[in-house]
Amino acid sequence: MAPKLGILAGGGDLPARLAAAVRANGREVFVVAFDGHTDPASVVGLPHLWSRFGAAGAIISRLKAEGVSELVFAGPVRRPSLGDLLPDWWTARFLARVGARALGDDGLLRAVAGALEDEGFRVVGLHDILNDLPTLPGRVGTLEPDEAARGDIARGIEVARGLGLLDVGQGCVVQQGIVLAVEAVEGTDAMLDRCGPLRRPGSGGVLVKVKKPQQDTRLDLPTIGVRTVEKAAAAGLAGIAVEAGGTLMVDRAGVAAAADRLGLFVVGVEVPS
Repeated sequence: MAPKLGILAGGGDLPARLAAAVRANGREVFVVAFDGHTDPASVVGLPHLWSRFGAAGAIISRLKAEGVSELVFAGPVRRPSLGDLLPDWWTARFLARVGARALGDDGLLRAVAGALEDEGFRVVGLHDILNDLPTLPGRVGTLEPDEAARGDIARGIEVARGLGLLDVGQGCVVQQGIVLAVEAVEGTDAMLDRCGPLRRPGSGGVLVKVKKPQQDTRLDLPTIGVRTVEKAAAAGLAGIAVEAGGTLMVDRAGVAAAADRLGLFVVGVEVPS
């Protein structure tokens, strides 16, 4: 029998989708929902705990009491400031130990995963549980990028990989070779909101998302879904390109339908290692 799975739930509907799929296979779950981040609808009917990020010690104690042995991160979160964190003793000791590694999201997540493993948990990736999530190569939907868009995709991959190496973000928007926006702490949706007014005259503009070259693939892989397509369309972009095998696509059929309805291309592209 598969061990009980603990879901550390961020925003969006991915935590609920994951829990439903796991339970359909007869596996027990326990969800940790975070104040101000997790959608309350995603934990309805599920055994769960509401907590703040800074109460890590209490979270770990509860997970152990619930018999959880494997953990998975699901859904985006906004990184809290130290003022908002209000760390308990476990969290304060952890932050003191990781030091400079807490400066970037990837470094912090790696440190968190390591600390959870030290507590006896096994941290697994979303793609280890839902094998239909990794993006496949090729188009999603009926539209494909034209020559200009392919140039923007190549430029976007170069820029996004550079951001990733610096542990800053995982995506950018490029139009006619010009970088309109890069993703940092605000996340993809907010980046798309602010890049719309920056578009140049004429058509085009591509959202490009790739994993960080040094990324632990169990943690925070770039993810797109129907909302991403809708946001890209609202920003006036021509399409979306994401790394095949290095990004997650939630509801591929829904993404394809939304892309065709809104007139955008969505493609999985190979990114050199």
